[in-house]
Amino acid sequence: MEDGFSSYSSLYDTSSLLQFCNDDSASAASSMEVTDRIASLEQRVQMQEDEIQLLKSALADVVRRLNLSEEQQAMGSRRGPTKARPMIATLPLRPTVNNGTVQPKKGSGTLPSPSGSGSRKDTSAPASKSTVRRANSNEHVGTLTRKDSGDSKGNRTRAGSTGSNSSSKRSDSKQREPVFSAGTRRVTHCKEEGYVKMFLKGRPITMYMPKDQVDSYCLEARAELPCNKLKLDWVYGYRGRDCRSNLYLLPTGETVYFIASVVILFNVDEQLQRHYTGHTDDIKCLAVHPDKITIATGQVAGTSSDGKLVPHVRVWDSVSLNTLHVLGIGFFDRAVVCLAFSKSNGGNTLCVVDDSNDHVLSVWDWQREDRLAEVKCSNESVFATDFHPTDSNIVVTCGKSHLYFWNLEKGMLVKKQGLFEKQEKPKFVLCVTFAENGDTITGDSSGNILVWGKGTNRIGHVIQGAHEGSIFALCMLRSGTLVSGGKDRRLISWDSSYQQMQVVEVPELFGPIRTIAEGRGETVLIGTTKNFVLQGSLDEEFMPITQGHTDELWGLAVHPCKPQFLTCGYDRQVCLWDSSSHQLIWAKSMEDAAQSAGFHPSGAVVAIGTQTGRWLVLDTDSKDLVTVHTDGNEQLSVMCYGPDGNFLAIGSHDNYIYIYAVAENGRKYSRVGKCSGHSSFITHLDWSVDSQYLVSNSGDYEILYWIPSVCKQVVSVETTRDIEWATHTCTLGFQVFGLWPDGSDGTDINAVCRSKDKSLLVTGDDFGKVHLFSYPCSQFRAPSHVYGGHSSHVTNVTFLYDDSYLVSTGGKDMSVMQWRIV
Repeated sequence: MEDGFSSYSSLYDTSSLLQFCNDDSASAASSMEVTDRIASLEQRVQMQEDEIQLLKSALADVVRRLNLSEEQQAMGSRRGPTKARPMIATLPLRPTVNNGTVQPKKGSGTLPSPSGSGSRKDTSAPASKSTVRRANSNEHVGTLTRKDSGDSKGNRTRAGSTGSNSSSKRSDSKQREPVFSAGTRRVTHCKEEGYVKMFLKGRPITMYMPKDQVDSYCLEARAELPCNKLKLDWVYGYRGRDCRSNLYLLPTGETVYFIASVVILFNVDEQLQRHYTGHTDDIKCLAVHPDKITIATGQVAGTSSDGKLVPHVRVWDSVSLNTLHVLGIGFFDRAVVCLAFSKSNGGNTLCVVDDSNDHVLSVWDWQREDRLAEVKCSNESVFATDFHPTDSNIVVTCGKSHLYFWNLEKGMLVKKQGLFEKQEKPKFVLCVTFAENGDTITGDSSGNILVWGKGTNRIGHVIQGAHEGSIFALCMLRSGTLVSGGKDRRLISWDSSYQQMQVVEVPELFGPIRTIAEGRGETVLIGTTKNFVLQGSLDEEFMPITQGHTDELWGLAVHPCKPQFLTCGYDRQVCLWDSSSHQLIWAKSMEDAAQSAGFHPSGAVVAIGTQTGRWLVLDTDSKDLVTVHTDGNEQLSVMCYGPDGNFLAIGSHDNYIYIYAVAENGRKYSRVGKCSGHSSFITHLDWSVDSQYLVSNSGDYEILYWIPSVCKQVVSVETTRDIEWATHTCTLGFQVFGLWPDGSDGTDINAVCRSKDKSLLVTGDDFGKVHLFSYPCSQFRAPSHVYGGHSSHVTNVTFLYDDSYLVSTGGKDMSVMQWRIV
């Protein structure tokens, strides 16, 4: 029995507990800061609780084994002498762990699935402590400094059941490194057992390295920047849903518009795009100088990994794409909502309205970056502002329940309110332009066009009921023809006497008209609320030159053997794109909001996962529906076919992975079962090269391994550590843990993808950034090339089939960006 207890002492070592009991670094006499002492004490208490739990477990196990030994001796005495068996053989082995989690029995250690069908970024679940934490042997510790120890997501805490890894061998010759203060993230290396452990929000994630790296791996080794870089090649989409006056044609033949934090200059004839990427968050407004070269754009306030981003205006050159001036740093509040250059004084002044409570109107000498005047414009929303074309001292603003004429006098803006008199006052004045004679023309939510005499604040002419519903856009053409467009999808031209000339109705597919711009010759450009840019004329039909999604975007999949990719989102649209021609191949509407997608290895079909638990398979060529199934009633976050095409794995928000056998080249499906073991929602899945194994990540940072053909969990580290994976989209694992940034709370990285040649790793994060790392990325604080462009969380990233391009999707910015690898 003494042998048995000595073995227990090696398994359940308490030296670390004694070490911290004797450590006075957190005492009042310590030189540590108070907050660090408190944090150290908190960590110490947590560790002591874990050690006590281990001791209780050890004691219970000893008592059980004593009873078992006594029973065996009693039976032996009845049967007569038997061959002695050493006690050590019956001692418990180290619990089999995956990602440091002692596997709980279903029903006791699992958590109810998070409620709600929103995106995985917004789902929260209570944390649970359901595992036993063991002391670790021979660990080497490194630290990652955390800028903010608090949960920056607030409502996005993850369900958790992850404990630390335990060791069957204890080396008493090396003591555990000191516990670091709150605000740090530890990375530890155990050379004996060949694993690295990382802590996210205090939860340990144990990642075993391949056997051939156990002896050579060094935690302090420096990772290298990748030799390759990314260059923004194409941006799919346009922001017309909630922005106005953001579409113009430049003399170069380029159409200029924006989405996310990128201004796009698109030459339709040559099918070339250039991009201005000076902004750091959502662009909300755009104005073109009378010289047709200088452009001003305004952005919203935002957040980055480094802190807050302030709203400001950038004035830049559309030829060189160089920033000329930055205005309003520290002055504007929330966002810049509309701006315009003056016309009559050579465009020397710029008027700007921000999104503060008072919607402050300011006038700037933009070349000197000098603010000439400012005034509180309105407590209500302001939709448009513009200078009078012949008098640079007159500025017009319009919005909810108001139309104001402002006169700039001696550094003051003096207001005259538009008088509606007998005309019923509209709820919203939505747009403004000017006639050749200097009259002001407005369109409103009642569908009326009102003409205000030059120099007056009174109505001179009314086109009653010009449109059915709101008039969103007015454009005065060079010929003197007025063109109006609105919610009724009608584009109407009016002569100089305001008599109706022509009417064109835009198809319902494209949505209501948001903005109108004059093109070449008789051509007109239209931006719509469904994020289409259309080109055509009043005599001919309008065709889309740009289109995109209209709601949050999550699903992205690349064709296995063609330069094509598929996107899908909460707008219930599934779109297949050609990355070479940058054209939409087809689009299909669905009944449910889409969350995820995955191509069959043959490329013949693609599976789409929705937010309701329903999933469907579409024919890639015809977009015809092949089959529909339902698993659970929560969102399906991952749709992933095995490399041999014989299985489909579906990761759900209900904590299960559903496995289907696939036949007839992706056209026949039969359910095999479901993999049960995760205690939080599934976030990512990868298949092994031979299609025999599956690895999964969950919302509480678990890494589990499976044999999908029988839906069984693999708990042997020796089995899983050397598996070769066909893809690497899991955000947790030895080959990728270096991608996690300082101060991460575990939800910052939304997507990961390894290049097909296994040399690059790309990530998309919560701060709108795409990071390019070298692969493998198994050193902490791995360096990366960082690229902006998205203004929302980057929800997905993936390389095309031949690694020639990379595609990224922005969540709420609804953009799709294609990057060339150079």
